Amino acid sequence: MGSITRREFASLCTGAFAMGSMLATFPGMAHAKGDAADSPLGLDSTDQDLTTLSLSEASARIHSGSVTSTQLTKALLARIGVYNPKLDVYITVMADEALKQAAQLDEEAKAGKFRSPLHGIPISLKDNIDTAGTRTTAASPMFRTRVPTEDAEVVNKLKAAGAVILGKLNLHEFALGCTGDVSYFGPSRNPWALDHVTGGSSAGSGGAVAADLCYGALGTDTGGSIRVPSSWCGIVGIKPTTGLVSIRGIIPCTASLDHCGPMARTVEDVALMLTQMAGYDNEDIFSVPSQREDYTQLMKQPVSGFKLGAPPEYYDHLEPEVASAVSAATEVLTKLTKGVTSRATLPALTQGNFFSGLGDTAAYHQALIKSSGMVYMPPTAARMEQQMKQIPTAAESSRVHTELTLIRRTIDAAFAEIDLVVVPTTIMLPPKINDALAVEMDVNKDKPAYDFFNARLGCSNTAPFDAYGIPALTLPCGFSKSGLPIGLMIAGPHFSEGKVLALAYAFQQATDWHKRKPELTPETPVPPIVEKTPDTGKKS
Repeated sequence: MGSITRREFASLCTGAFAMGSMLATFPGMAHAKGDAADSPLGLDSTDQDLTTLSLSEASARIHSGSVTSTQLTKALLARIGVYNPKLDVYITVMADEALKQAAQLDEEAKAGKFRSPLHGIPISLKDNIDTAGTRTTAASPMFRTRVPTEDAEVVNKLKAAGAVILGKLNLHEFALGCTGDVSYFGPSRNPWALDHVTGGSSAGSGGAVAADLCYGALGTDTGGSIRVPSSWCGIVGIKPTTGLVSIRGIIPCTASLDHCGPMARTVEDVALMLTQMAGYDNEDIFSVPSQREDYTQLMKQPVSGFKLGAPPEYYDHLEPEVASAVSAATEVLTKLTKGVTSRATLPALTQGNFFSGLGDTAAYHQALIKSSGMVYMPPTAARMEQQMKQIPTAAESSRVHTELTLIRRTIDAAFAEIDLVVVPTTIMLPPKINDALAVEMDVNKDKPAYDFFNARLGCSNTAPFDAYGIPALTLPCGFSKSGLPIGLMIAGPHFSEGKVLALAYAFQQATDWHKRKPELTPETPVPPIVEKTPDTGKKS
């Protein structure tokens, strides 16, 4: 099989579940409500200059009056119109709503009324985060026409802070993977190399930020879904402490492990966003009371007294170029702090027990399957069939939840003699989309290779921190010879976001990796998606 369109890809993938008739009546690959490809706005040099600003720079210009929110929004919409057809990072572009919001916020700015540093800043949302009146699909045929009636709590907070909601971003279906290529709307493409995955599950969030298609984005993280795409797309992303940011109104992956956090181009940008996103939500059962912090100020604290740990178990099986980049980054950190010790250790986890033993994913999807059938993409369907056969008993689920609670209560003891840990975000470079699909679409095995590919390779270093429930941030620390980004992860005890951001900020100031941009042009070719026979590697 040669190259296929996004619509043909969806038909191919869903055909195994008799989806042909649905796709015939539903414009499967057309992005409803403000299709980016149909944007009437042209892209000129002024637009280009505006879209390359960091969120912090854009905020400063709005507050100085040198640019308006409407100008920023139009510039981004124009760029989305050119590049989203190549990258497939947006599912829905909320052009009309965004321009209406921007106009109102410009009027407030003229009157000298600024809601926060996010006033007038266009931000996009992973499409598992509910938006009232705009569809939220989880990138699944199951939810292809689902339209929520209420905003997620984190969206309420962003709107109250003056952020403009620009659109909804592609993801790995139901956030159940670390590659980002299994989506009803087609695979998201990495802006640094369009034939490679972005990482997942917050695939569109990583790609959109890296390609200058928004100033910041929200992602969710259950096993690494903020940090993997941030690492593989060369941006900054932070998974905060469990309960610091509300997850009410977000379609769950594994609810007990789910987190929501910001993704942006610089450490300052994610600090600005996190400051506005954090806060207790009495209606979110996972939310925890916390002191309100200004992370942009905590980010500037000195790091010279920090003691860092590099747990050796996170440095196993690294690809050579990842090992080299992280080693060089560690040398920089050694000079900035009191040093890095490899004697630090973190508690071992049985990852499978937490992700399947909790029963959270099965509990959510069991009701969906009962009401709608197995209407998923083939890899997700294979996973669900397996999960439905292995639903944990009440006793097993209770035991695993107790173990999770205990590990979260005791994890801070691992930081008794160190302030933070630093580890490679992933052990590997992002794979090619066609190679990933060859593994993930091979669903005819007793245990799909999909699970091994995602959990063991993509998320092996990131997943434990979701179980620990502690803050973990990734930022760029180098590039491969072929130009693919490499990420460094920084983590600390509960509610140590300030220290994590401070060390990341100090590293960012000492290096220039964050200043690199992918070389995208309107003429950049889009490599074909091909499905390979897993055993031979030949085109079918």
